[in-house]
Amino acid sequence: MNSTFLFAVLVFLSLFSYWFGIKRSLTVAGGIDNKKYLDCLPEQFGLLTAMVCGIPALVALLVFNSAEQLVVEHMITSTLPTHIQTLSSIDLGLYLNNIHSMASSETALVLIQGAKEASDSAVQTQYRAALELQTLNNNASWLKTALVLMIAVGSVIVLVGKFSLTYKARQKSETIIRGILVASSAIAILTTLGIVISVLFESIQFFKSVPPTEFMFGTQWSPQTAMRADQVGGSGSFGAVPLFAGTMLITFIAMLLAVPVGLMVAIYLSQYASAKLRSIAKPMLEVLAGIPTVVYGFFAALTVAPVIRNVGEYFGLSVASESALAAGLVMGTMIIPFISSLSEDAISAVPKPLKEASLGMGATHSETVVKVLLPAALPGIVGAILLAISRAIGETMIVVMAAGMAANLTANPLDSVTTVTVQIVTLLTGDQEFDSPKTLAAFALGLMLFITTLGLNILALKVVQKYREQYD
Repeated sequence: MNSTFLFAVLVFLSLFSYWFGIKRSLTVAGGIDNKKYLDCLPEQFGLLTAMVCGIPALVALLVFNSAEQLVVEHMITSTLPTHIQTLSSIDLGLYLNNIHSMASSETALVLIQGAKEASDSAVQTQYRAALELQTLNNNASWLKTALVLMIAVGSVIVLVGKFSLTYKARQKSETIIRGILVASSAIAILTTLGIVISVLFESIQFFKSVPPTEFMFGTQWSPQTAMRADQVGGSGSFGAVPLFAGTMLITFIAMLLAVPVGLMVAIYLSQYASAKLRSIAKPMLEVLAGIPTVVYGFFAALTVAPVIRNVGEYFGLSVASESALAAGLVMGTMIIPFISSLSEDAISAVPKPLKEASLGMGATHSETVVKVLLPAALPGIVGAILLAISRAIGETMIVVMAAGMAANLTANPLDSVTTVTVQIVTLLTGDQEFDSPKTLAAFALGLMLFITTLGLNILALKVVQKYREQYD
């Protein structure tokens, strides 16, 4: 039984256990008329039974699936000849992949026949290993099914045997739910730590080859290096200043458009627009957030960039075919919905007594918006702007298609620039060896982006904390 079907069976058993737990609790109470004597509702007994049935079995299924491949491969490797077991990890992995392909594409009878007919002993060994792999996979599948079902059914049997009139089903259900919430929080934290540690480890390997000062303060970016001693290639320059300058330039242009436009849209929709107009305009505006970024990239490359170039030529300016201005303007258009929607929600959430008190004191509507509503809603607005900045910094497709990939250190928005994320994609495209400075540079760039984002978060928290103290 494959894992998908087994999961569906677990869902069915959990639903059945919910019904069974309710019936069992009513039986313990002496009938539906006597359910008032139970300390908890019958539905709470059913919920507890369903959770006890599904959760342990699901955990066992996940653990089994995680360990199954490793155990099976270890058992297969132990049956192979010694000269194959001593191969390098890469060669052994290719050999095992070939065995997996044979086992998945051939039936047992074909594998047996192939092992008999093959004249080459190496081929015979592969056929026998593929046949053994099929056997192990079948046995593992049956063992997994039996183990998961035994845990599910056994857990229900043990639980319902403890049901009584005073059984605290609701408290136990809440304890399990609390444990699930804690586990989910722990997974999120551990995932973040894992990402940081992995990026930090690879960045340390990079900084062993390239000095940190050269990376953070160098002004030349040319990561091409010779892979072999006899190969012609560049010596490699890893000065990341042009990348960060290009990222900041495009982000600044985007925010220069998105922040004022987004805020004005939010103020209009929340304070001046009628309910009917708001119900139509806000969903239409948020459609912009759902457009794929590659579509924005096409729009920037085919429409915005030529317009900017033609306008620049009309005024005698030299405009690159791919410019930071084109990418920034289109990116700003893309992130307007993030700022307008979240800011509008924050402004609308300001308590009405603040607005009414300002108007009652003689302030105009505009003065109330500027001096009362916007400061009160500033925590939400700052969060919206921070989200928009993070979105702009992490954008790739628009920059590739509209701003190019040239690492130019310039503050001229009419020149071609590139960003950190574009270079990360470029460095990790294709088959790469994770032992060269060229590839490891991607992790160093990712680490710098993480530090930058962390600094923005800390700054935003300081601003939010300052204004919350004034309005709490």
